Amino acid sequence: MLDVTHTTTALLNGLNADDGDAAWELLDRRYRPIITGLARRLGLSDQDAQDVSQETMLRVLSEYRSGKYDRDRGRMRSWILAIARTKIADMHRKRGVRKEYRGESALVTMPTEAELDDLWSNERRQVILREALIELQSTSKMADRTIRAFEMLVFHHRPVTDIAAELNMTENDIYLAKSRVAAKLRDTVQTLEAAFDEDGL
Repeated sequence: MLDVTHTTTALLNGLNADDGDAAWELLDRRYRPIITGLARRLGLSDQDAQDVSQETMLRVLSEYRSGKYDRDRGRMRSWILAIARTKIADMHRKRGVRKEYRGESALVTMPTEAELDDLWSNERRQVILREALIELQSTSKMADRTIRAFEMLVFHHRPVTDIAAELNMTENDIYLAKSRVAAKLRDTVQTLEAAFDEDGL
């Protein structure tokens, strides 16, 4: 079974293997959340964003296995982004037809390539942090409350006062929790970023 730090080149090569299910599951786990988050940021509902990410990943797998991706012609990231952008635009067009039928505005402005690249990078960072946090939870003896405080602050952007009240911690405790968890995550985050970067993803 492939682990979360498996290099991207080995991961992609594994997709063509007869027993490539583990490689596909890891690729899907890494990139589907990025595409879902991207689609949400571009105005799709949760359900539509999930549908788009599923359709994108299935097309990525199909086209990769049929040899349609040529790394000499560009980064894997750009190829996946192009597929995702097409799927997101298609979904907006479908929604637009429904809106026009109801007499609502169907105008949607898609981002530039540079803006889309920035959105991808932001979503990728969130996925990497979540992967690293999952690994920390399974390997560390750090208190659940400390990790929960970090999640609420970093992922959910909850006010410190609300987190302190909900978890029965002081505000200073919350900041200390953030610092402690971030320090523990640093090495894992760097390893994961290197794996994502290997093929420009």
